[in-house]
Amino acid sequence: MLRAVAMNAEHTASRQENRMYRPEMHPVTFDGGATGIWSVDRIASVVGDSLPPAARLDVHHLIRDADAHQSANWSLRGVAGHERYVDRREHGQLKAISPPLGRAEATRAALIPIRKSPQWWALSQDERRAVFEERSRHIADSMTYLPRIARRLYHARELGEPFDFLTWFEFAPEHAQAFEDLVGMLRSREEWTFVDREVDVRLSR
Repeated sequence: MLRAVAMNAEHTASRQENRMYRPEMHPVTFDGGATGIWSVDRIASVVGDSLPPAARLDVHHLIRDADAHQSANWSLRGVAGHERYVDRREHGQLKAISPPLGRAEATRAALIPIRKSPQWWALSQDERRAVFEERSRHIADSMTYLPRIARRLYHARELGEPFDFLTWFEFAPEHAQAFEDLVGMLRSREEWTFVDREVDVRLSR
């Protein structure tokens, strides 16, 4: 009985935590384990430590408390909200061509958690913007891959998670090479030199 009371308290706290997010914000919990709509094709370290093996990925559109995902091999949490390092013109361009997640034809996906180095976070906001866009052209060059590839960036650093960002992508099988070109391009730019941990999780359904 005491365990049931404790679990109920945990779940109540989780519901209250999720009510804190405004409608335009998108909380998420990615659970890697034995269940989920997405089959895990591979998990590979790009730099730094990898994640434990998992057969499937479950995506929950809320912040789950630790007790709720005890059976998962690993769990990553984040929140998508307002864009950062994006000016008004870029915001308008992205909004016009960004496809929604969940398209029926998008049966391939990638979850790429990223952690930036202390050197990155020591930079001021305008210095990070200069690296991100003025020199690395992250936004301008990524837009050429839209709407073939749908994406959402979840922020995790403020939640005390092991990664700073959880990047989620969905695309149709015929656009798999375009996705490889996109991640290859991003990893070749100056911004990526500030990444000290990255894991590439590829998925299908």
